Amino acid sequence: MRKRNQPPGAEQQQQQPGAAAGALLDGKQSSGADGQWDKTMGRRLKRTGLLWRLRRIFLWVLGIYIAIPVIIKLFPSIQAKLVFLNFVRVPYFIDLKRPQDQGLNHTHNFYLQPEEGVNIGVWHTVPAVLWKDAQGKEGEWFEKTLQSTHPVMLYLHGNAGTRGGDHRVQLYKVLSSLGYHVVTFDYRGWGDSEGSPSERGMTLDALFLYQWLKQRIGHKPLYIWGHSLGTGVSTNLVRRLCDRGTPPDALILESPFTNIREEAKSHPFSMVYRYLPGFDWFFLDAITANDIRFASDENVNHISCPVLILHAEDDTVVPFHLGKKLYNIAAQSKSLSGHKVQFIPFPSSLGYRHKFIYRSPQLPHILSDFLGTTHPRV
Repeated sequence: MRKRNQPPGAEQQQQQPGAAAGALLDGKQSSGADGQWDKTMGRRLKRTGLLWRLRRIFLWVLGIYIAIPVIIKLFPSIQAKLVFLNFVRVPYFIDLKRPQDQGLNHTHNFYLQPEEGVNIGVWHTVPAVLWKDAQGKEGEWFEKTLQSTHPVMLYLHGNAGTRGGDHRVQLYKVLSSLGYHVVTFDYRGWGDSEGSPSERGMTLDALFLYQWLKQRIGHKPLYIWGHSLGTGVSTNLVRRLCDRGTPPDALILESPFTNIREEAKSHPFSMVYRYLPGFDWFFLDAITANDIRFASDENVNHISCPVLILHAEDDTVVPFHLGKKLYNIAAQSKSLSGHKVQFIPFPSSLGYRHKFIYRSPQLPHILSDFLGTTHPRV
């Protein structure tokens, strides 16, 4: 029944606002559902995109992991570069003609020619007691000092860097303070030395410099100190000298290994491939293909002079067990029978690792005891 005075259709008009509100509410609910769906899909797309990127990264890493041993096998010269690392020149921007820039104000830089077309850079640091006399002197004065009563240490450095590497310079300073002439050089292909690196070339350079020194020092003691890869060069050199019947007065090996194959297998760089099937075939055979052996474990069976081995227990580059193994072989060597063979370990707590044995306050006493010499007080 229509209310009095109510116009026709008014009832319908009153219902329209409610219908409009319902429609608006339905629209909001629909819009909210669409928004929730969009957010859900957005999250799913983001997860899918992230998984796809991670998958791509994984495939790239896997591809590189597989490609590296294949490339090295196809191009074994790459492995030789990794053994020598002569292209890594640290510290950068060093002028090897100016050893005084490294705090070696009593050091002379010069060049020798072991073979035609090959010039190698050499440093000669005189004993610290001659420091004042060395100021302003030329090469002739330095060469004449080799006739003094002070013993001479021929230092053969390891791979990478140059004769101006910081840990090497610090050792020169220690040995100089103990009264030694220190003569060191960069093998062909290292630093500012000409030529290309090879085990044969490194050994020939060391032999040439040893003979050059012997001609100038007479009968004074001449010791050989090798570090890391330089220990392989040192045993090569000393083996040749002993085969000729002219052994050096002593051989000092700092952080040595047995042979290059065992060292390569123990090096931290090989960790990701060490347990890969065919590791020897891919990597170690590539080293042998370059005629690189550095077989110190074989050489010690042909050496006939005192041998001192220094090794830090926390050495990760050349693991301690390789130095200990080399000592055990040397201690049983018939050619070393009757000669002093000594192994000095440095505990991990000292933190000497691969390069910092020179920091040991015991080093002067170790050398004095082994070489039977008296050093000035440092």
